[in-house]
Amino acid sequence: MLVISSLDRTDIEILKLLQIDASQTNKEIAFKLRKSIATVHERIRKLKEQGYIKGIVAILDRKKIDRSLIAFSQVLLNDHAADTLAGFESEVAKFPEVMECFQMTGAFDFILRIATTDMDAYHDFYRHKLAKLPNIKTVESFFVLSQTKSDTAYPL
Repeated sequence: MLVISSLDRTDIEILKLLQIDASQTNKEIAFKLRKSIATVHERIRKLKEQGYIKGIVAILDRKKIDRSLIAFSQVLLNDHAADTLAGFESEVAKFPEVMECFQMTGAFDFILRIATTDMDAYHDFYRHKLAKLPNIKTVESFFVLSQTKSDTAYPL
């Protein structure tokens, strides 16, 4: 696996610019970096090929698409057998309400970021999807009241 130290300054600057606004054209990036369009095009192709750029997406305003309720749910499983962990990950990944799933250290095994329209929709998700998964011992959920910061760009 490549590490960031294998990237040169131009690659890092391209990644920074794309994290801020991935809709920028190669021409715009080339102008900002004082490089040729062909150079920028080739660099971005290589960064994608090497796995530094996993995808290019639009970040939506969750409130405008009626996903106003965000919950962070901590999940504790009955056991930690490899098949139990893998089974939970596989099943929870199928739920469109689950935006992120992380296996954690500490008192809980997983933390999920869940986006729903409202508390009723969360309750429906919990009761008819999450709670029906096997091997769940405990679920503890926390609901977002306000959001101060939500960055998608990693510092480089």
